[in-house]
Amino acid sequence: MSMFQVKKEKKSKKKAATSSDEEDDSDSSTKPIRSEKKNPASLFQTGGDPPKEKKSKKKVPLKGAESEEETPETLQKNSNKKGKAKKSKKQKEERPPSPVIEVDNLEEFVLQPAPQGVTIKCRVTRDKKGMDRGLYPTYYLHLDNDKKVFLLAGRKRKKSKTSNYLISIDPTDLSRGGENFIGKLRSNLMGTRFTVFDNGTNPDRANADWSNVRQELSAVVYETNVLGFKGPRKMTVIIPGMNADCERVPIRPRNDNDGLLMRWQNRNMDNVIELHNKAPVWNDETQSYVLNFHGRVTHASVKNFQIVHSSDPEYIVMQFGRVADDAFTMDYNYPLCAVQAFAIALSSFDGKLACE
Repeated sequence: MSMFQVKKEKKSKKKAATSSDEEDDSDSSTKPIRSEKKNPASLFQTGGDPPKEKKSKKKVPLKGAESEEETPETLQKNSNKKGKAKKSKKQKEERPPSPVIEVDNLEEFVLQPAPQGVTIKCRVTRDKKGMDRGLYPTYYLHLDNDKKVFLLAGRKRKKSKTSNYLISIDPTDLSRGGENFIGKLRSNLMGTRFTVFDNGTNPDRANADWSNVRQELSAVVYETNVLGFKGPRKMTVIIPGMNADCERVPIRPRNDNDGLLMRWQNRNMDNVIELHNKAPVWNDETQSYVLNFHGRVTHASVKNFQIVHSSDPEYIVMQFGRVADDAFTMDYNYPLCAVQAFAIALSSFDGKLACE
């Protein structure tokens, strides 16, 4: 349990990267890829107070095979080069089905953390059709299973000084004032730092007890590339920690100086967890940077990434990657929720000239 206590963090020994010939990874739909020795829940516990307003949350029933046969998958490219990574012909047949996930209350489901030990597999599609969707495409998030259940939609707001994406639980209603508005993603002027909010009120319009003020769900920092070297992006993801009841610790900043980004910048990490993208390994044979996505990613792209905690880089908190020109897979594990993962994915679509 001490692994994810924020102040006393132990560093695990990094395993040497192995070649694709030596890897034998599972494409299990129900169990995340991680080392057996560590309890992932302890990585994210910060011991914060439980939230005051407790809502009755229904546990999402999940059905799926408890164990799947492991199938070796080749490493997938993650580079600036265009082209398809090699994949086996039998990949579609061998890929196990995703678990059946019942979404009784969509608003609750997209904000609650993924159940421990379960990987929520999703698909993001980008719609560029229409008058101005070339500049302002709409992004849709569905469960990647037989039912293809809709979860979220997102679109960049027009007439905004900085990149500002609205996230909605209704694919036909992407308005700020609509009742389906569930969250938003806002960037700085450079487009290198992003903050994810829920649908709460701006602190300037807070009520007396501050209970209606918006929460910060996540922040994403892209390392600037001033010298122009070509290479993989470097991401830092900051999220609220989890309390002893495995619930997200509410982060309700009273001003911009109290948000996740400023806490991270000032190294005030109480109730805050820092994650990073897993560094890809250079492959001389393919002349590109590669990551193992366990068969979930088939196209090379600079947008492909995996998010991990430094104490357990084998536990994939989230991964995102291209499978077609306008289709991507997005898988997330505890402690992320769908809104956090979708917003982090949306940040990767935004043009960041300083980071390329």
